[in-house]
Amino acid sequence: MVRLILRDLRLVLRQGSDATAALMFFVLCVVLFPFGVGPEPNVLARIAPGVLLIAALLAALLSMERLFQGDFEDGSLELLLLSPLPAELVAVAKVVAHWLVTGLPLMIVAPLLALLLRMPAGSLGLLAGVLALATPLLSLIGAVGAALTLGARRSGVLLPLLVLPLYIPVLIFAAAGLDAGLSGLSPRPHLLLLGGMLCGALVLAPLAIAAALRAAHE
Repeated sequence: MVRLILRDLRLVLRQGSDATAALMFFVLCVVLFPFGVGPEPNVLARIAPGVLLIAALLAALLSMERLFQGDFEDGSLELLLLSPLPAELVAVAKVVAHWLVTGLPLMIVAPLLALLLRMPAGSLGLLAGVLALATPLLSLIGAVGAALTLGARRSGVLLPLLVLPLYIPVLIFAAAGLDAGLSGLSPRPHLLLLGGMLCGALVLAPLAIAAALRAAHE
């Protein structure tokens, strides 16, 4: 499984287009908001959690369509499914590689963008914690959608329609946690809910992804 993760990372480093596009989309999306709503610091600080989370959600979705498509088209995915490595672990490896090239860079850049949106410097630790729970969830849920639409016509349209509704709970609890922290309340309940969702997704999503990948080859 580790070799599969390293293989995917090498492919991304060689090509780099999807990961770079997702990161640039995230940065540009956040940077454009002050031009749209004005430079008022209180307004920017108030909308910052929602802006950062929605931009991260859309950036993760942007890179999701190609998660399995390249391996599906060149036959590598079929070989992986026929290998001794269980399909569930293949799914986990692909999701881990996706998070490393999309979720982790977003987490690194997000504090700088949060300061641009006038978020208090004391809330950056909370932002990192929320993103550490939310971004793997986005990768896991998005991977299920990418596997279900693999090989389908107009998968680029179907994928957002399938995945975006499933992203709503992640957005709600992540934004609520950040808002609670910024308001001086405890974000712990919201973080616990996000953690519970992540644990559930870690168990269920690989099973769903593996089943969808097998179905795509039948």
